[in-house]
Amino acid sequence: MAVLLACLGLVYEQIAEIRDRHLNHPPGQLVDVGGYHMHLYCTGRGSPPVILDSGLGDTWLVWRKTQPQIGRFTYVCSYDRAGLGWSDPSPQPRNSRVMAEELHALLHKAGLPGPYVLAGHSLGGYNVRMFTSLYPTDVLGVVLVDSAHPDYNTRNSIKFQHFAMDNIHRMNMIEDTIPFGLPRLMGWCGAYPPDSRSMARAVGCRLNPFRETREESAHFREDGEQVRAIGSLGNKPLVVVSRDPETLWTGLPTDVEKDFNKSHEAMQEELTSLSSESYRIIAKGSGHYVQIERPDVVIEAVRDIVDQCKGQTGSQRRTSLRIAQQKTSQLPTGSPD
Repeated sequence: MAVLLACLGLVYEQIAEIRDRHLNHPPGQLVDVGGYHMHLYCTGRGSPPVILDSGLGDTWLVWRKTQPQIGRFTYVCSYDRAGLGWSDPSPQPRNSRVMAEELHALLHKAGLPGPYVLAGHSLGGYNVRMFTSLYPTDVLGVVLVDSAHPDYNTRNSIKFQHFAMDNIHRMNMIEDTIPFGLPRLMGWCGAYPPDSRSMARAVGCRLNPFRETREESAHFREDGEQVRAIGSLGNKPLVVVSRDPETLWTGLPTDVEKDFNKSHEAMQEELTSLSSESYRIIAKGSGHYVQIERPDVVIEAVRDIVDQCKGQTGSQRRTSLRIAQQKTSQLPTGSPD
């Protein structure tokens, strides 16, 4: 019976993947970056161009609520890191330095010259800082969206680290069952709202993204060490957008959550010291995925940096951001749903 169910699962998964790929196609272009292709999705018009970098294991889809609005006032691109979304796997190690170099190669090969405004969420915060260090003349300003901090692994409690390891073990289990269709059947992958669920399954319910996520997780501590060594952003405009410390972290025990929120809040505040031209905004009512739960805050933060880069005043933008900070989101927190 077990062998029969496994065979049925294999057939089910193969048919589902073929169907997904038939119904969904990359919205952007697939760019050859040296023997493998990466997906770059650009919309809008104007300058400076804004580049959006996603968190660990995430694709361009996490920017679906922010990119269309940013595209109303400038040119904006999201992309899939190698091995995620519509991008091919990379033969290179999956650390922040390599990922920043791959992003630079992607933009160059796509014919999109800088300088850019960079926005990075979570792990993407490491990547945009590394990009700025490697290519300082290509970066005008930075938005960090609930970004990772180099001390993330050392300043969070042992209980939280155990919780994170349990999640990694769960991801490994899901990866092992992907070929048999169980994650798709149980909704463990592609768990997005109905309007984007088919696309999310097409790019997420496959082995490659789980392998890439595992590799990114394995290099996360190394990423922190790399970023710690590169120093500050100088006087480049910087906005630090942070989750609401009062929101719940899905699945986190109460005692662990209190310790995490305390250390996370302190580390977020410290990120403002990366630039002499910086400020911080807390997205009230939002969990970690601020660009989904409070897209208005991220959009206005990006708009402020763009305006500053154009030589326009950012004072009105900062005022609107602080007003937005007082609003309470009605969306669920802590999940890309």
